[in-house]
Amino acid sequence: MKWTEKFQSLLVIAAIFIGLALGQITWFAENAVYLIVPALMLMLYGVFLNTPLNHLGNALQNYKVTGLSLGINFLWTPIFAWGLGAIFLRDTPDLWVGLIMLMVTPCTDWYLIFTSISQGDVTLATALLPWNLLLQVMLLPIYLLIFAGKLVNINIFILLENVVLVLVIPLILALISKRLIQQNNPIGQQILRKLAANQTVFLAIAIAAMFASQGQILMQRPDLLLKMLMPILIFFGVNFCLGQLIGHLAKFSYEEVACFNCTTLARNSPIALAIATSTFRERPLIALALVIGPLIELPVMVLVSQSLLRLRHRYVVK
Repeated sequence: MKWTEKFQSLLVIAAIFIGLALGQITWFAENAVYLIVPALMLMLYGVFLNTPLNHLGNALQNYKVTGLSLGINFLWTPIFAWGLGAIFLRDTPDLWVGLIMLMVTPCTDWYLIFTSISQGDVTLATALLPWNLLLQVMLLPIYLLIFAGKLVNINIFILLENVVLVLVIPLILALISKRLIQQNNPIGQQILRKLAANQTVFLAIAIAAMFASQGQILMQRPDLLLKMLMPILIFFGVNFCLGQLIGHLAKFSYEEVACFNCTTLARNSPIALAIATSTFRERPLIALALVIGPLIELPVMVLVSQSLLRLRHRYVVK
């Protein structure tokens, strides 16, 4: 086990505190945001280097995992998110709308990292990406109309820009790297192995940059973090247990369970935030809720990946 895998929880926690500390310095607070996307791209580049991309078509035929994960993400989760908001955020409707936007947009990037960390089926997780992306774009305005009482115009250009930057470019670079650097190039192979093995380092950089860029807002309104904390933690706790239950009942392998848990837990806060800032400019608390979301989500997802590894012995391993 690489040191980054062995101490990944401590590395992520350290990144959080480093980011908060750097965020108190004006220059870092203003410029840290520019590190998030490059770090995310490097993370996914490492993931795709480790992924047998020629098996993507086969993964789409796993109808049980695909169907159940889409059911959780697009049927159960919107209703569950609305209910959590009704219980905990009734007195702050802007945060309630932000919670709904956060929860109804399943992740299209981060969850690949946590699927890889938990040694799940990354190929299957990658095959779910187009489904998650297409359905959230189509359904987000409907969800907001039904559950938040507002119809949201989605900026498709921002959406496509995010997808291209964090998914398509790393994928293409990984394919080119594998094709150009053959087995007879030991130096190139060693470089690729190091990049692929240090995904946690890039994850820590992205987390530190996120906390540095958004930490000052959180420091000014700590009460908002407390308001968002309970519904988000309940969401993760209930859906993690639900994923484990479904995995047992459906007789998933461990790799399928890890993929299933990660894709039904991780949320697409960057894209939701882009939509919120362009649509609800006069209601900044909605965007702030989407800033708070990943501050809670990222540490929780590290704990989820570690919990999955500890539960691995309960499942059949491929």
